[in-house]
Amino acid sequence: MSDSSVKTNYPALYTLITVFFFWGFIAAGNSIFIPFCKSYFSLDQFQSQLVDFAFYTAYYIGALLLFAFSDLRGKDIVGKWGYKKSIVYGLLFSALGAGAMIVAVEANVYAGMLCGLFIVALGFSLQQTAANPFAILLGDPKTGTSRVNLGGGINSFGTTIGPIVVALALFGTAASVTDDQIKHLELSKVIYLYVGVGLLFVAAAALFFFSKKVPSGIAIEPMEKANKALRTLVIMTGLLIVMFSPVFASYDSTEAKQIEGIEKQIEPQTKSINDLNDKIVTVKHDKVIADAEKQTTIASIEQQITTIQAEIKPQTDQIKSIKLPLEKYRMYWLSGALLVIILGLLFSYSSAQKKSEGWGAMQYPQLVLGMLAIFTYVGVEVAIGSNLGELLKLKEFGSLRSSEIAPYISMYWGSLMIGRWAGAISAFNLKGSVRKVMLVIVPLVAFFLILGVNIISGKDMVPLYYYVLCVIIQIIAFFISKDKPARTLMIFGTFGILAMVVGLCSSGTVAIYAFLSGGLACSIMWPAIFSLSIIGLGKYTSQGSAFLVMMILGGGIIPPLQGKLSDILGIHQSYIVAVVCFAYLTLFAVLVKSSLKKQNIDVDAIEIEGAH
Repeated sequence: MSDSSVKTNYPALYTLITVFFFWGFIAAGNSIFIPFCKSYFSLDQFQSQLVDFAFYTAYYIGALLLFAFSDLRGKDIVGKWGYKKSIVYGLLFSALGAGAMIVAVEANVYAGMLCGLFIVALGFSLQQTAANPFAILLGDPKTGTSRVNLGGGINSFGTTIGPIVVALALFGTAASVTDDQIKHLELSKVIYLYVGVGLLFVAAAALFFFSKKVPSGIAIEPMEKANKALRTLVIMTGLLIVMFSPVFASYDSTEAKQIEGIEKQIEPQTKSINDLNDKIVTVKHDKVIADAEKQTTIASIEQQITTIQAEIKPQTDQIKSIKLPLEKYRMYWLSGALLVIILGLLFSYSSAQKKSEGWGAMQYPQLVLGMLAIFTYVGVEVAIGSNLGELLKLKEFGSLRSSEIAPYISMYWGSLMIGRWAGAISAFNLKGSVRKVMLVIVPLVAFFLILGVNIISGKDMVPLYYYVLCVIIQIIAFFISKDKPARTLMIFGTFGILAMVVGLCSSGTVAIYAFLSGGLACSIMWPAIFSLSIIGLGKYTSQGSAFLVMMILGGGIIPPLQGKLSDILGIHQSYIVAVVCFAYLTLFAVLVKSSLKKQNIDVDAIEIEGAH
């Protein structure tokens, strides 16, 4: 029973959940920004994925710095500042990032935009560290989960409308914009967007700072020492810099410049091919031309493309001969970055088993396995959405332009909202048939809400109507999982594997639905992984939570890794990365269940908690 004398501070809670919205809005909006930047700045898939690299690496760096300062002082620095003040600091820092973004957009510098996003996300890192415990503090701790889940639901709503708003800022109300036209777009609306976002950050900070109903949230607790864990994390960070440096440097190498020179020679022919491909898309979508005439016109255009391709074949063959070894070289270093994380965590756990002193929470197998699981989960969640725009450009996926992908990106991130809203039902202690009915109704309401928001914004959602069948499959999965985290993770991990395999082995609408279903599979994973990872940590629970937040780094490493694999194998084939990720997440559920059983912890008694 909850203590009724501890009343929820609703004014403070409603103020707090605004920051949850910002996290989702910006993160999901990046999935539109990535394909736009690829066309606008003429980038390869890896370079465009640096948007995610900058954004999610900032979460890791921010969490690591907070942990380092706290460890050195022996006190939780965020708790010492107070959750209220920490959120204000985080919002102002994000506002500074929005300002940097405006300057970079005005100067038309891609690297500057990445710096702006990095600063925005550094602010988010501080906000996220403070917001979850603050939500629990604003009422009875026993009902804290429902408040955190409310924030998660608002976060998911942000992920749904973020792609729509960013698409409007980039492309305006145009139904379709070709990649060649993207290169000549004015970015003034992006400046307006970030002016608006920056002002909202400042307004939210002012609302927090001046509100007398929002408590300071000071929580002075001793910080458990983990100097060996800190040292290992710092070394891992250094090794990550070593691994990424050759990749970045290779874009200024002799080979890269040679490729650039050849591409400039054939630029007129390449532009002609792009224009002809755009013409094919226009003809396909033309409702006036008869089907027979369409086929004849398209065949004629394709013949022109074949002729031009034959003319420049010697140059394109030369580019391939130079590019393949260069791309493999880059892939080796990126794979090394992944190994740094895996081996670093395994080394930490192995060393902690020999002598636990100085390792803190890393002495627990569930925490180390969970750190790798959070890394994998965030990585696959972001990678599916961020690479989706490039996938939809393929002929077998509809030959969509960057300006036409917003409904699909919105539905992907909205799929996470569908699952999170369904997952939040358990926080309200509904019983029997009422709970069962809500478990059916809530996901369907969320699905139709996503359709409605997109339709109101002028998007054609007809191709996504039958996606409701995938939502029904997810509802069935929820009934089978019965709110048990290990079981939930196994079922949804298997769902993810099957969806990705179907997507890899098919094309068209079936494959699109399958890849979008990755969002449904990911939707409930964060709280399931979190609950399984921190159970049994005792006095190290807070520290373990901080380590888990650091592993949001997966969103900065796995998407660029898939992007580079795409440059080698092709964007469709690169989704094998998602299969491997879901396979580990399913394996984690098995391994952690076995580990907790050895510690005499009843896995089935654990409740799913937390929100991302």
